[in-house]
Amino acid sequence: MTPPRRTRRRPQPPPAPQPPRSPATEVAEAAGTKGPGDNPERLYSVAGSGDGARAELDLVTLIVARSAPPVSATPEQAAVLRLCTAPLSVAELSAYLRLPFSTMTVLLTELITAELVQARAPIVRQALPDRSLLEAVMHGLQRL
Repeated sequence: MTPPRRTRRRPQPPPAPQPPRSPATEVAEAAGTKGPGDNPERLYSVAGSGDGARAELDLVTLIVARSAPPVSATPEQAAVLRLCTAPLSVAELSAYLRLPFSTMTVLLTELITAELVQARAPIVRQALPDRSLLEAVMHGLQRL
């Protein structure tokens, strides 16, 4: 009679840690938004059936909410209003909600028309510093 063969158990590597979840991800999941490839009909319903006019928005335009989401807001509109309590760019909103830029511009145009959000141009730094400021710094350093 032969003894039973035993095999050694090898220790399994621990599962990879999950990345920390941002509040924006939680808002997007609460809104029920999924990846754009999941359902193309859903993008059409998000974009609505408006007249096709769009606000002049680019990827770095900052969006700021003016009020809390109304009861009649769609889940995507409510998610945008919750995210935009602090200024966010259109590119960030598009990434957080996992919506294409074109759909995001239609959604933001509806919110701008309803005066629920405000679009701001990004703050552009001057190419050259002010000459009077540089002279004041130079004179201050010479006095030391």
